[in-house]
Amino acid sequence: MPLFLPILLLIVGFLLLIKGADLLVDGASSLAARLNISQIVIGLTIVAFGTSTPELIVNVFAAIDGSTDVGFGNIVGSNIINILLILGIAAIISPLQTQKNTVWKEIPFALLGVLILFVMCNDMLFGNPPNLISSGEGIILLFLFIIFIVYVFAISKVESENKIEVKVFSTFKMFTFILLGLAGLIIGGKLVVDNAVDIALSIGLSERVIGLTVVALGTSLPELFTSAVAAAKGKADIAVGNVVGSNIFNVFFVMAITAVISPVPFIQSMNIDLLVLSAASLLLFFTMFTGQKRKIDRWEAVIFLIIYFCYTTWLIMF
Repeated sequence: MPLFLPILLLIVGFLLLIKGADLLVDGASSLAARLNISQIVIGLTIVAFGTSTPELIVNVFAAIDGSTDVGFGNIVGSNIINILLILGIAAIISPLQTQKNTVWKEIPFALLGVLILFVMCNDMLFGNPPNLISSGEGIILLFLFIIFIVYVFAISKVESENKIEVKVFSTFKMFTFILLGLAGLIIGGKLVVDNAVDIALSIGLSERVIGLTVVALGTSLPELFTSAVAAAKGKADIAVGNVVGSNIFNVFFVMAITAVISPVPFIQSMNIDLLVLSAASLLLFFTMFTGQKRKIDRWEAVIFLIIYFCYTTWLIMF
């Protein structure tokens, strides 16, 4: 099959995912505002998780189609991209300084998610083959996700300096946005999974590599746009919070839903990617912890980007 059509359909799928996520976030944020949900909760949940909706939809279709390598690579790859590439770009636009809660609670919670994922994936290391994330483990991840949501609502009682701008639409427009957003996500997600697998098979790359690179980058575009714009506007908390919240959502909700639909087999070669994600999460924590006033400076952002491009080059070449 000529590659032109799958590539074209893959691009169309990404565009539908991005626009669908944008419409869904606008519609859901408007609905939340109408229900008098606080702005910080909207920011930490609907905005952060809304930008991760493409990962969720892609993984649901990957699980249904049995393309688990694409689904797993999408989660791990997206989280690596979120930290090294997206925060790297955002911090070059404007150095990112964030709040104490993010450094001591939210970033460690995201790192905890990576460690839990490593333990769940490597059953054979603990004498319990085969290596997979079972439906039961998916339920455990969902339970931990609920704990995070409770934490979000708890901190929403504390006054926040950063206000999330929420447009309140008419009821018709609000639900139209939500429905069109869902439609775009579903159609786009299906196009991305099907055509990413076709491209991988055509050029001799594994589904794992396609998931970690092309699919992960495509589904991370909403986070990229959101964090870059937030950095340009001087809203560092939104830029960092969007990435950290997205990483938490990807592990504790997207991976959980994927496993509940269909247990996710794990190939041991992906331990390298999990180690890269762990190292990136630790790098983010220590950069914020040791840096001046919990800040990612431009020179540190350059290091983030260099590490990402070295990892991607290694992934494709080897």
